[in-house]
Amino acid sequence: MKIVFASGNGGKVKEVKSMLSETGIDLFSLNAYSAVPEIIEDGQSFLENALKKARIISEFTGETVLADDSGLIVNILNGEPGIYSARYAGPAATDEENNAKLLTKLKNIPQDKRTASFHCVLVLYRKDGTFDSFEGKWQGQIIDEKRGSNGFGYDPIFWIPELEMTAAELPASIKNKVSHRGQAVAKFKSSLLLNR
Repeated sequence: MKIVFASGNGGKVKEVKSMLSETGIDLFSLNAYSAVPEIIEDGQSFLENALKKARIISEFTGETVLADDSGLIVNILNGEPGIYSARYAGPAATDEENNAKLLTKLKNIPQDKRTASFHCVLVLYRKDGTFDSFEGKWQGQIIDEKRGSNGFGYDPIFWIPELEMTAAELPASIKNKVSHRGQAVAKFKSSLLLNR
């Protein structure tokens, strides 16, 4: 089964490929295509953005597409950075710049008030226009000190109290099971088994 994953983000592609390794799915990233249309993520939710990406890439490639939209929600900041997580510090912001902006906003906030959650919505969009969506949510806190070199995005400052580690300190085998994306992919895999 060939599926195009609507992302050129190397970290994300590697993570999802690893999660789907035993499914027999041939996952292609957008990097396998040239002249990919630019997608303006102007939806008001993770689902709207994931669905828009999936539909446009399916129409462009003529293939079944898996798209995800994910981000970090910090409760005391009224849900920021939310759907703007990847471009929190600007349209071409690096992970470091996004992390720095978030930590600046949380500067005088005590640790116990820095609760946050990663959210992921995964959309499987078929050539006939039908689609399914799968969601995952991962609870944690934001810490000041970056820890760990695995992962990407906000992973080095996302602390998981029950594991006493940041997301960037977790080995991929554990992260892929417990993370927001891991949960969404697990639901997607279950639906594949049901529909076989």
